[in-house]
Amino acid sequence: MDVSVALWAVTIAVLVVLIAADFLVGGRKPHEVSLREAGIWTVVWVVLAALFGGFLWWHSGGAAAGQFFAGYITEKSLSVDNLFVFVLIMAKFAVPAELQQRVLMVGVLIALVLRTVFIAAGAAVIDSFSWVFFLFGAFLIWTAWKLIKEARAGHATGPAAGTGMTADTGMTADDGEEYRENRFLRDVERRFPSTDGYRGTRLVVVEGGRRLITPMLVVILAIGSTDVLFAMDSIPAIFGLTQDPYIVFAANAFALMGLRQLYFLIGGLLTRLVHLSDGLSVILGFIGVKLLLHALHEAGAHGVPEISTPLSLGFIVVVLAVTTVTSLRASRKQPERAASAEEASAR
Repeated sequence: MDVSVALWAVTIAVLVVLIAADFLVGGRKPHEVSLREAGIWTVVWVVLAALFGGFLWWHSGGAAAGQFFAGYITEKSLSVDNLFVFVLIMAKFAVPAELQQRVLMVGVLIALVLRTVFIAAGAAVIDSFSWVFFLFGAFLIWTAWKLIKEARAGHATGPAAGTGMTADTGMTADDGEEYRENRFLRDVERRFPSTDGYRGTRLVVVEGGRRLITPMLVVILAIGSTDVLFAMDSIPAIFGLTQDPYIVFAANAFALMGLRQLYFLIGGLLTRLVHLSDGLSVILGFIGVKLLLHALHEAGAHGVPEISTPLSLGFIVVVLAVTTVTSLRASRKQPERAASAEEASAR
């Protein structure tokens, strides 16, 4: 896809305007987000992503639009995995309900900036060394196998427990419901004294002649640094669907910017997505195979078939749909099994 500097500039400017509007309308004043507000903004960001896909179709044809939608859906589904860890972080730091929206907004912005750096670095490496597709493909297949192995072994106890990031994100593999600070956060808390409680939305305060950080800053860093760890999977995955940096950036931007509202909309449903890690492992494995086939083709094995974007998009949608349906069915049966077990033990 031929992207001019002007198009890059306009795209970034539009995203900045949309982010500013989101902040001014919904996030300027700290408040507890209602389901209605979260639902409206979730629909807004999904519609904006669809409109952008339509623009790509008009500007560069159906192939570019298909790559964007495949990347967007993949990044969106992987970001749902992030939400479970976000819930644990919010609980760990006892973030007041009215401050959670601001934490997520700033944390997501940090993640977007850092992912942009990763995307630029990934694009540069791919442009110079085509063999990196072998590494990306092998890594995704290894990650997918690890997710399946953990799930089958009974270690994945929640929607995010099977992400392959349990140790890095600070989650415990045993109970899946505890978040521990990673090394970066521990260093921050050790080097910089903190207040004993929140000070509204302030990140740094001066009290008793000392400059102190607040828990608000620590939890924002926790959200941002955790997302960076999840990007280790998602960035190679989307490069497996498209090698166009513009499409990769746009798909990540639209997926991340709707993440905050999605947190409040489906937060209570996360524990019901019991098969999410299985579905994500299948998707990552599929993209890994796609990358390896592409790498072989680039290496001169032109007889090797390549997986098309329409097939990739259809496969991802079908896997997510099946995963959602089976998860909801399984979660409905869990209370029945628990009640039957209690009756049996009572006898």
